Amino acid sequence: MRTSTGLINRDLLELSVGFGLIMIAVWTPLPAQRVVFWVTFSWIISATMLRREDPKTLGLGLRGIHRSLWVVGIAILFAATQLVISMQFTTLHPMYGPVPVGRHMWGYVIWAFLQQFVLQDFFLLRLLRLMPSPRSAVITAAALFAIAHLPNPLLTVATLVWGLIACTVFLKYRSLYSLGLIHGILGLCIAVSIPNAIHHHMRVGLGYLLYNVEQANRADASKPPSNELPGAAIRPPATLRQQ
Repeated sequence: MRTSTGLINRDLLELSVGFGLIMIAVWTPLPAQRVVFWVTFSWIISATMLRREDPKTLGLGLRGIHRSLWVVGIAILFAATQLVISMQFTTLHPMYGPVPVGRHMWGYVIWAFLQQFVLQDFFLLRLLRLMPSPRSAVITAAALFAIAHLPNPLLTVATLVWGLIACTVFLKYRSLYSLGLIHGILGLCIAVSIPNAIHHHMRVGLGYLLYNVEQANRADASKPPSNELPGAAIRPPATLRQQ
């Protein structure tokens, strides 16, 4: 059955607006970025809901979970191996920020699930109707996912590879839950096993470029003023200051 021209135009419009908003969001400085993020999220959710896709198509059914658990097992094994290697090379470090570890981990897993929702339910499903074959749709979706992680070289390569794997697994098992969990496991592994100087606290876009500047500012703020003479902070007794 051939897809109508109107449906193709709608898919292309939704994809263009959604991806454009994502790129604007990652390249917008705080606090305006938060506003753009919610506008982007609202557009993606609204466009998906208006399609009225069934839960199975969206990967929100329960049938595919048990069939895809072996992929979760591979992700856990890979992450454990990476953590052992990082311990040997003394690159293992705690997660960044004051948020408690448990809350940080669950927060990231939820964020990972949302990213998989965007990749599979927003990008891939539309590309399957736009592209000539499922393979080309998978490659294009993974490429868009990777581009959204520029200019972070580590995350760009990692998301390109993961995007290809995730889209392929999704088409086979239709389980968004498993993919979100795997994404969370691998993302947390990267965050604590690879030095922050490389992945810049897992930042993308403008945040990645500003990382070194922020670190330099923090270092400068922790130093004593350079224009202050030695002992200048030692004040004379009050009796002497009154004379």
